[in-house]
Amino acid sequence: MIFTNSKSSSFKADFDELLKRGKMDIESVSVIVGNIISEIRDEKNDALKRHIVKFDNWTPKSDEDLKISVEAMEKAYNNIDNKLKDSLHLAYERIKSYHEKQKPKSWFDTEENGTILGQKATAVDSAGLYIPGGKAAYPSSLLMNVIPAQVAGVKNIVICTPTPQNEPNELLLAACHLCGVSEVYKVGGASAIAAMAYGTQTIPKVDVITGPGNIFVATAKKMVFGEVNIDMIAGPSEIGILADDSANPSHMAIDMLSQAEHDEMASSILITPSQKLADEVKIELETWLKKLPRQEIARESIEKRGAIIVTSDMQEAVALMNEIAPEHLEVATTSPFELLPSIKHAGAIFLGHNTPEAIGDYIAGPNHTLPTGGTAKFYSPLGVENFMKKSSIIYFSQKAINEIGSECALIANTEGLTAHEESVRVRLKS
Repeated sequence: MIFTNSKSSSFKADFDELLKRGKMDIESVSVIVGNIISEIRDEKNDALKRHIVKFDNWTPKSDEDLKISVEAMEKAYNNIDNKLKDSLHLAYERIKSYHEKQKPKSWFDTEENGTILGQKATAVDSAGLYIPGGKAAYPSSLLMNVIPAQVAGVKNIVICTPTPQNEPNELLLAACHLCGVSEVYKVGGASAIAAMAYGTQTIPKVDVITGPGNIFVATAKKMVFGEVNIDMIAGPSEIGILADDSANPSHMAIDMLSQAEHDEMASSILITPSQKLADEVKIELETWLKKLPRQEIARESIEKRGAIIVTSDMQEAVALMNEIAPEHLEVATTSPFELLPSIKHAGAIFLGHNTPEAIGDYIAGPNHTLPTGGTAKFYSPLGVENFMKKSSIIYFSQKAINEIGSECALIANTEGLTAHEESVRVRLKS
């Protein structure tokens, strides 16, 4: 772990390493992923089934084996504990309520001369959602991807998730039933991204692909962008924490570990002007690590990609955190809302001592599919707009085109586009 002071001689080198935390070596897997995509595009289901044998260690006997039945999803839902069922329903309602406020609206503006300008917001026809599997399955990720697509009005929702040994995660299936989805396929990795981008005999081509995944999934999404739209290129999970001496060191330590337990590549970064807090959090990290079932994963993450930085004041702490632009940012200070105007870059911002990052992962309402690796400087969280597009609306009356048509024709003439110019001039009337 990097444990440093912003005034130390090694600080710049240490901080530069933190800024590189999310850099994925996409080039190292691009040939492999490119071949997978080509095979799916050319051979469709034949390649898909071959990849499942290789990567998920089971053999589909038919094309129908690729799909999870609606009955299996309903059975999984009926089998889960009632308290868990109630919790999932609460999460669904809160996530839906939040995202309904995001939905862009169509609008029209009429000028006095009869010109009508506007915007028409329309859902895409189909969306492909990738839900990770393998080491762990995340029903919460299903909710976070399905619900904004449904709120947007997407009619055809396709889900792909890996099922090693042909064993779908029962809780994931239960969440599928809760959301009312019917097209779920047992396909993972770059193969799933290619199948949704190009279509196979079983899996339909979609318009937009969203959802997190490993480096192979991220690389595949990058490669098929243009054939379909995508949400973002997401890397390992991360948390940044801004804290002052009012923060509880035990809380700060377990919050850092809430990301470290995801995987060894996750990053957990605490920045504080309090040396006392920094020293105490370092001790608390070890105390908590000994209690975690995923201790080995969390320890490697903290040791290799964790950091505690002590600054001269909170202003410097905020400036450094803006450079990091973390996926999740906790502000554990006496007056967190006072710092909010100066925070420019973060995927999601958690304010106050009672708002751990985990509350946003599951039940708060905002989306937990967030930009990582500093991309919060230009990406936003997954939302309803990822599943919609906008069309411009333009209407000119005779009076309107008479008023500004000659200026339009002049610009066209200047660009040497005669047909453009004449298409306007023929409509002008004196």
